[in-house]
Amino acid sequence: MFRSKAFDLLKPIASMSRQPNLAYKFIHPAIASHGYRCHRRSVDYRQSYKTCPGSAGGRTVSAPQTKVMAEELPGVLILDIGGTHGVLENLAALLKKHFRLITMKEFLENKKEMSKKIQSVFVFERRPTIDQELLESLPNLKVIGNSGVGVDHLDLKMISNFGVKVTNTPHAVADPTADIGMALMLASARRLVEGCQTAVSPDTKYFPVDCLGVEVTRATLGIIGMGSIGYRVAQRARAFDMRILYHNRNRRRKEEEEAVGAHYCEKMEDLLQQSDFVMLVVNLTPETHKLIGKKELGLMKPTATLVNISRGAVIDQDALVEALQNKVIRAAALDVTYPEPLPRDHPLLKLNNIIITPHIGTATVQATCMMAEEAIANMLAVLKGQPIPSEVFPK
Repeated sequence: MFRSKAFDLLKPIASMSRQPNLAYKFIHPAIASHGYRCHRRSVDYRQSYKTCPGSAGGRTVSAPQTKVMAEELPGVLILDIGGTHGVLENLAALLKKHFRLITMKEFLENKKEMSKKIQSVFVFERRPTIDQELLESLPNLKVIGNSGVGVDHLDLKMISNFGVKVTNTPHAVADPTADIGMALMLASARRLVEGCQTAVSPDTKYFPVDCLGVEVTRATLGIIGMGSIGYRVAQRARAFDMRILYHNRNRRRKEEEEAVGAHYCEKMEDLLQQSDFVMLVVNLTPETHKLIGKKELGLMKPTATLVNISRGAVIDQDALVEALQNKVIRAAALDVTYPEPLPRDHPLLKLNNIIITPHIGTATVQATCMMAEEAIANMLAVLKGQPIPSEVFPK
């Protein structure tokens, strides 16, 4: 719903298409530059190695404009176009430049013919579901292009057994996800949601003087998961003069730590005990499932805030409810839950010391388009036998 509304903005901002500094740029030989402008009709065959100084990530995804008829294009399976769960129409138009789009409905209505044409699957918002039955029915499938970085919804080992490659889009998601992490931290610290409700309420006669938040500036931020997103959070936090701690499977290089002023905690427990804000930025794996539970919450300061921009199942939500109810920690701010959305009677929804947003870490006009472009680049690379920019391997 949020992405659909966001893309309604694309038409009014068409005039911005002359601003190349808005483009997010990364390179692959399979494609040629057209920036973040999904609506653009054609591009030239060429490589782009130019970096836009104002871009989000520095490199551009691009794809060659093909001249062949749609029937000759490789088939890509998608759930649908538009509607509640389908691929956004703007992204579908981009896919059509390089693939013949086959919806799940078309595939199921004519499996015998369509199964031969499908060489790739574009997974948008975790759909379509990739199971053994589907894989067995697609003999020519070569690649599953996931839009987004998380692949916990894909059985990588099973897919690999069919000789199919999986790709994701890590470059496009890093900046907007780091932005939402900072937004949640600031909103929780300064009680913005409560403040907004008070300001707009028809019952408000005066503003309370005791609606006090806590300061982010010079506070201690503990980042659990220092990959590309976690590192970008650290870059932003440094501007707030925060003391930055991090815990990661592998320690960052000394020069990377010094660039953002980050200090490594070999034990996660040390980070939890010292941090005013703890931000979760890890992939969901068997090792990180319920990484934060009753014990870990108990180690945090009673004045601390837990921020989650990774996956909902990284937190034991029952333990979080108890911790928030009993003031074991000050507050929580979540962009992700398990499941999504939560049942309407879930106890987390009844608390006043929590902020929950509907998994909008990458829900921007630019990022959604960039993810599609990156996924296209990955899929084309596989089909052309070229180096794959972002392949995901089973463990």
